[in-house]
Amino acid sequence: MAKHGKRYVEARKKIDRTKLYTPEEAMELVKSTATAKFDESVEVASRLGVDPRHADQNVRGAVVLPEGTGRRVRVLVFAKGEKAKEAEEAGADRVGAEDVIAEIEKGWLDFDVAIATPDMMGAVGKLGRILGPKGLMPNPKTGTVTMDVAKAVRDSKAGKVEYRVDKTGIIHVPIGKVSFTPERLARNFYTLLEAVIKARPAAAKGQYLKSIVVSSTMGPGVKVAPQLAAAAAMER
Repeated sequence: MAKHGKRYVEARKKIDRTKLYTPEEAMELVKSTATAKFDESVEVASRLGVDPRHADQNVRGAVVLPEGTGRRVRVLVFAKGEKAKEAEEAGADRVGAEDVIAEIEKGWLDFDVAIATPDMMGAVGKLGRILGPKGLMPNPKTGTVTMDVAKAVRDSKAGKVEYRVDKTGIIHVPIGKVSFTPERLARNFYTLLEAVIKARPAAAKGQYLKSIVVSSTMGPGVKVAPQLAAAAAMER
């Protein structure tokens, strides 16, 4: 069993582990139990009632959080010609084509989001073994393979996050920093939850949102009432 430090143990005492909290209560608790000396990220982990082994039950998408993520996002765009210019003007940190692909093959990975125009995917595809495991491969489902590179860059900079169910049926998504107010965290939480609910596969049966836990980077998890949160998200 993992051993936790004194600050973690003390923080965990503030949480009733048998209780399911409202999203607003959870955000307050996450902030009060974050004791690290840096601005910790706040993350949502939700177990979904899907079987990721089946292609028709995969849940994947992206959403722009209204309050941003609180972190600087480095954006790479694979594009040529006019589209490359559009990406640069939109604020991309790096724009290129075969030259950047060659650098990545040599180990360069100083970016957080990769965007590509459709015509570049033939060349970018060979980076799948490098970018895929790191979640950096451009994908049409998350809006990172597009001709509207300017919008994609702006969305990524503004707080766009991707969600994808893992092999255990859980999604892990950051929704901000502990320096955010509880209200800002709650707005981001509800925006994410609404997107995940709308992405429910037709093949998914039974209860879709099985559990939701919110936590800071170094803090204990706070359980959220999934059905209450879902109802509130869809009413907003």
